[in-house]
Amino acid sequence: MSSNENPVEPFKQAVVGAARAIAEDKELELTYSAQNMPGPGRLPMPSRDLTEAEAAQVRGTADAIALKLKHHDKGVHTNMLPTGGTARAIFDSAEQARVEALGARTMDGVAQNLAASLDAKCKQRGYDQYSNADEVPLADVVGFMVRERLTGEEPPPAARQMVDLLREMVEMKAGTDLDRLDGSCDDQKTFARVTREIIADLDLADELGDDPDAEDAGDQDDDQQLEQEGESDNSEDINPEGSSVADVEMREDMMDDESLETVTLETEQEMEGDQGDQDNEGEAPWRPDHGRNDRRNDPYRTYSEEFDEVIGAEELAEAEELHRLRTQLDRQLDALQGAVAKLANRLQRLLMAQQNRSWEFDLEEGMLDASRLPRIIIDPYYPLSYKQEQDMEFRDTVVTLLLDNSGSMRGRPITIAAICADILARTLERCHVKVEILGFTTRAWKGGQSREKWLAGGKPPNPGRLNDLRHIVYKSADAPWRRSRKNLGLMLKEGLLKENIDGEALLWAHNRLLGRPESRRVLMVISDGAPVDDCTLSANPANYLEQHLRQVVGWIETKSPVELVAIGIGHDVTRYYKRAVTITDAEQLGGAITDQLAALFEDDKGAGPRSRYARAS
Repeated sequence: MSSNENPVEPFKQAVVGAARAIAEDKELELTYSAQNMPGPGRLPMPSRDLTEAEAAQVRGTADAIALKLKHHDKGVHTNMLPTGGTARAIFDSAEQARVEALGARTMDGVAQNLAASLDAKCKQRGYDQYSNADEVPLADVVGFMVRERLTGEEPPPAARQMVDLLREMVEMKAGTDLDRLDGSCDDQKTFARVTREIIADLDLADELGDDPDAEDAGDQDDDQQLEQEGESDNSEDINPEGSSVADVEMREDMMDDESLETVTLETEQEMEGDQGDQDNEGEAPWRPDHGRNDRRNDPYRTYSEEFDEVIGAEELAEAEELHRLRTQLDRQLDALQGAVAKLANRLQRLLMAQQNRSWEFDLEEGMLDASRLPRIIIDPYYPLSYKQEQDMEFRDTVVTLLLDNSGSMRGRPITIAAICADILARTLERCHVKVEILGFTTRAWKGGQSREKWLAGGKPPNPGRLNDLRHIVYKSADAPWRRSRKNLGLMLKEGLLKENIDGEALLWAHNRLLGRPESRRVLMVISDGAPVDDCTLSANPANYLEQHLRQVVGWIETKSPVELVAIGIGHDVTRYYKRAVTITDAEQLGGAITDQLAALFEDDKGAGPRSRYARAS
């Protein structure tokens, strides 16, 4: 090892190699993040003075990722996934416990690594601080109890007090079904069915949504009915006495063509995997196929995804450069601070008004009302007065801002977008609304390594998307604004803004939102034009990217629980999005963002947010 090489570099390489072996995937890519930002394939950065406990934590995180890749079927999980926030979190927690248990049962070293990683997470999340059962996250407790059933391991010391606060209640309601999980650990679908029964046992049946098994049975009944009708039609149409040999051969040729077409379609679906699910009514509404298997349209394809990246903003620039760019953004912020801050304060007042708690007084039971005690002193025979706190109607919410980072946003538009995102994140954080800030662009102009691979492959026709995607996480939903503020300066970095492929960026941001536990999820897209990538459009139909964007937007707006809003800067986006507004000047962006969020959060007075916003547009 050279003197300049990081001493933990061999360790990092060994961790990645072990994860690839466990996952049985030689192409598995893992990245290390100094801030331990959550994300697919992301590991905590080990320090130069690596301790045994820290090494076990890094290995445990990598093992958990690898085991999920090996034992987890996304299609089965999505089809069985509940619709409610708490039920969804319990379902995800139980599934993670299942895949980790499969590794811990067969590999002692993996079991030790997973335990170390879990113990570290419990300490980081402050699980040992819980003392009130009402504050304990039910999903995490159920996950620990599922792990206990499958591996025989008790919860980590930091989480035992938290689990004990709810253990008796969970055992009483769902203990019998928890005992059934061990026998179905190897079968994800059966395990998911039992998990849904556990969720129902915990009085969350209303969050389960439609029964996937009932839908599958209905589909089978429909198929059988269609087959019977087809046989009946064939028996009427085919007359042995009146049919010529040519007619019979023609029908056989047609059947062969249909069979060949079906086989080809099924093969394409298997190759496309999770991104090529069929358009069935029984499929979960948040998994759009965005036209990939629609015979009526040219299916959307990607020539290669191996060069795409999802990356944190802090990884695209050195800390010193980020500090310089943030200082530059702050200077720009001074000129707009007053105008945008006024709008943000109006939004904050609206949200805080919705979150104010109210009380009912002069009740016969509840909490003793101390303000009424003087009446008892005056008249001892006067009855005691009680009060009761009313439930808050404000739902826990997460907002994602998806910013177009294309070259056409260079200059004033991207500066104002960064400033508005900065102020909005601070405002909503004060109102206990979590905010995620994402950006999308490409890694190169006019095609990158994907295009070079296409050229080397002989330039096959209609290759699909030919550029390398770059999806940027400026601020994750769980990261506090103070830790992410410097990342927003990256938008001013010279050379960052390139092409924009909106459809795939929209799916990426949408899928991140679906993994959130909040009951209300809002996705706001800010763009200044239609999707454009020269190399892709030169090798495919001219409306290739635009058609894909329309299909993705249509699916999200009609099938997904995510609320989708769009703001176009100098570009009419109302032709893509139902709920959208177009502004002519970037200076209007702050007002547009706050106005549309205010419309979403207004009290419902007979018309839902969707219809109110449609009229406003």
